Amino acid sequence: MKLAVIISLLCIFFSGGKIFSQEPEQPVGKDLNAYLFIYFTGNKIEEEAVRFAVSKDGYHYYSLNGNQPVIDSRAISNTGGVRDPHILRAEDGKTYYMVMTDMTSDKGWDSNRGVVLMQSKDLINWTSHALDIQKTYTGNEDLKRVWAPQTIYDRQTGKYMIYFSMKNGNGPDIIYYAYANKDFSGFENRPRQLFFPKNGKSCIDGDIVLKDGIYHLFYKTEGDGNGIKEATTTELTSGQWEEQDDYKQQTKEAVEGAGVFKLNHSDEYILMYDVYMKGKYQFTKSRDLEHFTVIDQEISMDFHPRHGTVMPITNAELKRLFSKWGKPSEFPLVNNNPVLEGFYADPEILYSRKNKKFYLYPTSDGFTSWSGSYFKTFSSDNLTDWKDEGVILDLKKDVQWGPRNAWAPTISEKKINGKYKYFYYFSAAQKIGVAVSDKPVGPFKDSGKPLVNFKPEGISGGQEIDPDVFTDPKSGKMYLYWGNGYLAVAELSKDGLSVQKNTVKAITPDATFREGTEVFYRKGKYYFLWSEDDTRSTDYKVRYGISDSPVGPITVPKNNMVISRFPEKGIYGTGHNSVIQVPGSDQWYIVYHRFSVPDGIKMGDAAGFHREVCIDRLAFDGKGFIIPAVPTLEGIEPVSVPGADNLKK
Repeated sequence: MKLAVIISLLCIFFSGGKIFSQEPEQPVGKDLNAYLFIYFTGNKIEEEAVRFAVSKDGYHYYSLNGNQPVIDSRAISNTGGVRDPHILRAEDGKTYYMVMTDMTSDKGWDSNRGVVLMQSKDLINWTSHALDIQKTYTGNEDLKRVWAPQTIYDRQTGKYMIYFSMKNGNGPDIIYYAYANKDFSGFENRPRQLFFPKNGKSCIDGDIVLKDGIYHLFYKTEGDGNGIKEATTTELTSGQWEEQDDYKQQTKEAVEGAGVFKLNHSDEYILMYDVYMKGKYQFTKSRDLEHFTVIDQEISMDFHPRHGTVMPITNAELKRLFSKWGKPSEFPLVNNNPVLEGFYADPEILYSRKNKKFYLYPTSDGFTSWSGSYFKTFSSDNLTDWKDEGVILDLKKDVQWGPRNAWAPTISEKKINGKYKYFYYFSAAQKIGVAVSDKPVGPFKDSGKPLVNFKPEGISGGQEIDPDVFTDPKSGKMYLYWGNGYLAVAELSKDGLSVQKNTVKAITPDATFREGTEVFYRKGKYYFLWSEDDTRSTDYKVRYGISDSPVGPITVPKNNMVISRFPEKGIYGTGHNSVIQVPGSDQWYIVYHRFSVPDGIKMGDAAGFHREVCIDRLAFDGKGFIIPAVPTLEGIEPVSVPGADNLKK
């Protein structure tokens, strides 16, 4: 076995990743919005290398790195070339496996004895191991070739199965399998036969897809009525396969290298294959994986691939690939909304003068009836590209007085005696608490008791949730706002750890007020924003009022809409926001949640706890009134902070 090498994908030119127990592991389906196509291009030595292409819709593909290799085959293989690359996202959602044939065709079709196994946490940097099966496992003295490996997760064993075809002596090509070892550097067992065709003839280029509990194996019959056939089973290693008689390719030309992938946000599948004698690919489409229709007229590629595979990816993964390899000039616009992958809601935003970064503090969503119990934070330099900084407060572990319903946090950065402190106010078990840290990414330590577990005088209904903290630039005083069904305000103590109860009062602006208060100051005026309606409503929206004081009274403008749904774009449930001013400028942005797109509108009440965080521009007219913001799918362009290094800390 070749020694492992660490590979940072290089531009090659030739001359001649903490998972929290409650989080979903695989990316949420709504976040899969693009595709990665990996392939090689031909039989010349410089063509037998891995290349990348990307697509926004699964129909139109654009090569990365100018259609040049993204990995040096000589660094990863025993033969100096690789073919038939396959890529799989691991069950943790953050690891990627590639396998490929270790072969150069100029040495002959019976010349290779092994495969290459690769692993990455970011699609950019890869570890690699070349496995020579003949040298590793006895009894393969007559081994002639090992072709087209692929990987699938075996749910019954909890292991990753690598399957491939092998030919020994004058026997047929047989599809074998072995389980990968824990570090994906080799096999943990001798290869065993996976598929037993009734006619005993050769089979190569296997591709297995799991659909509705059934494994569908697409394979090429070799030397016996050449073409792509299909067999199914409910247990990968049972040896019990039900073979279908018909060929699945929709052409009379010679084909190989079947690859199947599911279209994002669809119940349709693509079966593609290499029409290798004609130097082209054919794409077909199906809903049942049995009957296929040619869609070549809908497909475009700026390259000519050979045997490869397609994997759905997220916008964040797509941007990562662009960052390394550049964005193709003709590639469609990549939406920046939502800004976070997964389900999150009630976003709070902070610009840290200490770290010169933006931080998002949302509710962790996607849990039935808002039952999440932990908080996370995310950091960004530009408001569009966000890094997951992990869990910063876990109610079940860190907050004894409120171990459930982690909702709607807010944060304040304060410099005390020359050192920064971060005061994190949050809802837990329908009470409000505070936790403190020296860093914006935590860890945060709870104060040990609720800060607010009472109602203001004259209020009998509603809930003590949805805090918002605001520091008055005029007086330097800190205020806490909260309430569902009412709006309350109180001055905070100088240490930020308690409310001054003699300052508590209700300042509910009008009957449209429901929850989600946000307070900010601009040009001598205090702006109060709140959400109207129920977060499960398609018509959840944000309104505002203005005051000359941080404690009211609040004047409600005649037209006080801030942001609301946009049905023509499929955008609903826009609410519970925060606002950020880019330091050193009069640029403002609204950070809010909406129903997940595109599926939220179909979820009924469950849409109210399957929300996603977005950012759009917020503007004011000449009199200081808010111009209603338009929620977008596109989001904003990256933002820079003017003179960030010179900002007063």
